Amino acid sequence: MKLTHFNLAVGSQIFKAFSDESRIRILHLVFRNGEMCISDLELVLDFTQTKISRHLGYLKNTGLVGYQKVDQWAYYCIKDEVSEVIGQLLQYLSKDGTLLGDLETYRILYSNRELAIYKRHQQLKRRTLR
Repeated sequence: MKLTHFNLAVGSQIFKAFSDESRIRILHLVFRNGEMCISDLELVLDFTQTKISRHLGYLKNTGLVGYQKVDQWAYYCIKDEVSEVIGQLLQYLSKDGTLLGDLETYRILYSNRELAIYKRHQQLKRRTLR
């Protein structure tokens, strides 16, 4: 269910979430990538785990993000009902250099992870062929 109208309390929570640069950067990365875990956010933003957790806790309590646990990992995502509003607000920031840099850093880290996984699979194949 998407938000089509919201009251003053919900609006103030959304704007409070956008009043902090760190939370905007977290929301932007999570929104653009669909979901992210704390460790990926730590690497991209160069924040401590404590700082990321504190901001994600705030965003979760305001109803902007949800999470799904997979084993020991928690993957955070923008809640469906607020994704359109968040997307519209982030659209105004789409050319911001810091946010674009965050996306580029994540893209590089993700491609390096994929490359490392591929290399590991190749090593395992060679070992089993011997």
